[in-house]
Amino acid sequence: MIHFKKVLFEFNNGSGIKDTSFNIESGEYVCIIGPTGAGKTTLLKLIYMDIFPQKGEVIVDKYNSKKIKNKEIANLRRNVGMVFQNPELLNDRSVFENISIPLHIQGLGLKYIKNQVNEVLSKLGIEDKKNHFPNQCSGGEQQIISLARELVKNPIVILADEPTGNLDPASSLKVLRMLEEINNEGTAVLMATHNFTLVEDRGYQFMQIKEGEVTL
Repeated sequence: MIHFKKVLFEFNNGSGIKDTSFNIESGEYVCIIGPTGAGKTTLLKLIYMDIFPQKGEVIVDKYNSKKIKNKEIANLRRNVGMVFQNPELLNDRSVFENISIPLHIQGLGLKYIKNQVNEVLSKLGIEDKKNHFPNQCSGGEQQIISLARELVKNPIVILADEPTGNLDPASSLKVLRMLEEINNEGTAVLMATHNFTLVEDRGYQFMQIKEGEVTL
C-alpha cells in the first residue's frame, strides 16, 4: 500500500530523510519513533505528497510520486487522512460542520453527508458534541474531532503526527484507543511520536527514525 524506494529529501540545513526504503501493507499499525527534528513529519508529508522526493519514489496505493499529476493529488488525499498535533479546527463552525468539510469539498449530497457525519460521531462517541463549537471542547475532544474529520472520508490510512503531543495522559490514552479501534476495523495507521514510553507496551510495530535514517 505504501512503498518507499530509496527516498531522499533534504532541507538546506541537512535535515530530512536519507536513502530510505520500506513497505507498509494495508491494515497495519506502525508507530514512528524519534526525537523532535528527526524527520518524522517529513516522512508523513512525503506520504501525503505535500512534498516530493529529491531522489527515489513514494508509492501510495495506485499513486506514484514520480508520475502523479497535480489534479490527482486531491484524489490521493481523499484516501489518506492527516491528523496534526494541533487540531486546526474552525472555531466559527460547529463540530458537525467541521467534520463535514471534506465531504462538501467532494461535492457530495447533503443527505449522504448528514448520515456519514452522524455515523462517525457515533463511532467515536462524540454525538453529544455535534452542535458545540471547538472552543467549547477539551483538548482531547478537539483531537478526536480532528480525527473524525479525516475518518469521514473512509481513508485507507490515517497519518497521525504527534496526535497526543499537547494532551494530558488521560486524553492521550483516549486518542490512542480511538486510533486502535479505527485500525481494528481495517484502516492502516501511521502514528509519529517522540514519546516511546507512551506506546512501548501497546503492541504496535515500530519504525525508528534518527537524523533522517529509518530502521525497522
